[in-house]
Amino acid sequence: MRLKGHVSVITGAATGMGAAAARRFVGEGARLVIADLKVDEGEALADELGDACLFSRVDVTREDQVKGVVDLAVETWGRLDSMYNNAGFGGALGPITETTEDDYNITMDVLLKSVFFGIKHAAPVMQRQRSGSIVNTASIAGMEAGWGPHLYSTAKSAVIALTRTTAVELAEHEVRINAICPGVIATPLAMGRQDRDAFDEDMADAQPLGRVGEPEEIANLALWLVSDESRFATGQAFILDGGMTLGRPWRAQPRWLTRRRPITVYRPPGR
Repeated sequence: MRLKGHVSVITGAATGMGAAAARRFVGEGARLVIADLKVDEGEALADELGDACLFSRVDVTREDQVKGVVDLAVETWGRLDSMYNNAGFGGALGPITETTEDDYNITMDVLLKSVFFGIKHAAPVMQRQRSGSIVNTASIAGMEAGWGPHLYSTAKSAVIALTRTTAVELAEHEVRINAICPGVIATPLAMGRQDRDAFDEDMADAQPLGRVGEPEEIANLALWLVSDESRFATGQAFILDGGMTLGRPWRAQPRWLTRRRPITVYRPPGR
């Protein structure tokens, strides 16, 4: 019961990493609001988790709705201990020359503006309490080029920057803000229309650990970040990617690098 008495809001919690976190948090004693546009999945998860959980249909691109779900948690349980800004999608795909202004706007609204709204409206509650933890879902694509589409990567980079700047401000009120940067995780969003076996076959070899990540592994990190166990951590971007950002897996290195052979040292004649 690491979160006994804890109250949380998780956006994008109807499926994937958010749903895994919801189950993990409730299993550790938390009460929470699932905020998502996916009504059927969200209500089914809330029913599964019982009286400790509410579902609220929320469009995270609408400030009034994000504020409303924060207010709902406070009105129901009297406080807010964590805000997990997790809602997202893949955003615009394709070359920069073919990306439209509408593509830009919706991608930034969902991936960045929603996080801004979540921090903005969770912060006053937590400041009054002088306690709280805000967790933002970023990505390894926000740290290095080549891991995601242009606008997705840009938005996730901005999420990391926003995490760091707001962490400085809110630290004086004993409120912590951190980001999680997942690698390739087996979620419905990441898999798209692929089945799990095909997804694993496509993606596993790109990571030194030789497998894709599970939503529950991200949930474990989120649990630590919202709990008192991480009370000295703020303003950080925690990478959980199976070693993907380390570089090319050892098994994919060129043979000259991985094959042991005698060391040859040049010695000038007569030495």
